[in-house]
Amino acid sequence: MKPSGIGGQAVLEGIMMKNKNRYSVAVRKPDGEIEVHTGEHEGIGRGRVWAKLPLIRGVVNFIDSLMLGMETLTYSASFYEEEEEEKPGGFERFLLNIFGEKAEKVVMGCTVAFSVVMAVGIFMVLPYFISGFFRDYIVSNTLLAVIEGAIRLGLFVFYVVLISSMKDIKRVYMYHGAEHKCINCVERGRELNVKNVRKSSRYHARCGTSFLFIVMVISIIFFIFIRVDSPALRVLFRLLLIPVIAGVSYEFIRLAGRSENLLVRILSLPGKGMQMLTTKEPEDDMIEVAIAAVEAVFDWKEFQGYRRHDDEEEDEEADGEE
Repeated sequence: MKPSGIGGQAVLEGIMMKNKNRYSVAVRKPDGEIEVHTGEHEGIGRGRVWAKLPLIRGVVNFIDSLMLGMETLTYSASFYEEEEEEKPGGFERFLLNIFGEKAEKVVMGCTVAFSVVMAVGIFMVLPYFISGFFRDYIVSNTLLAVIEGAIRLGLFVFYVVLISSMKDIKRVYMYHGAEHKCINCVERGRELNVKNVRKSSRYHARCGTSFLFIVMVISIIFFIFIRVDSPALRVLFRLLLIPVIAGVSYEFIRLAGRSENLLVRILSLPGKGMQMLTTKEPEDDMIEVAIAAVEAVFDWKEFQGYRRHDDEEEDEEADGEE
């Protein structure tokens, strides 16, 4: 396996792929055609040296992924909005008057910020308070931290299972599978076509699902060492450590995506196991969308030093024998 460095996410009836600062969004429109949009996304670091430092780059990349993900998701949804556009409401007019053309970006930023706050509250703070019910029965802070972590993991898995039952999310998960299969196809040195993508794995070490799972696990280790009596300080330290936990988790995911080390592969298995819930086998037309997204921003032939894959040569030899 040769790491490509490309990554992406599933959107509504499509896929976003990102290669360095370039990104593409390929969407299967209601008429069946594939629409491909490309652009540049510099992110909050904008190429600055500090944004590439270990640990810091994890937080920067996480924020950038949220912003770009929200932007591309909104773009894909625009193809499925009702033809008759509704007139903007009072709040929308208020934002347009103040921010003008930047109103949409302001709303997007507020949405991302709200989502982060909600995620932190549900998956970081709430498990602490739930685990507090055990404090009258358990003296060990280490065991309480483990219980808190188990509650956190349970909430995360429950959330993933809950949303996976939604019809639209099931299709998003199928596109998520197509995204992974395309990247695996390229990184395994296979020609990027529907046949080879279909044979590739839908699990990838460098995945957002694995990242979030690792965040949950790393948080258990960090929170074990919080030894303060004040409940308010315990919550405060948990909040302050979130960027550090995200940074450490990113470094592990980055390593997992580049390493064939047996220990790293074993440690990556639980995260890949979670991908059984967040990825599904895609249909061929979904794979076509994923291929279009990859080819818009990534020259896979140059990456592979293009040569015909051995599997295809074997197929041709078999055809000749027949």
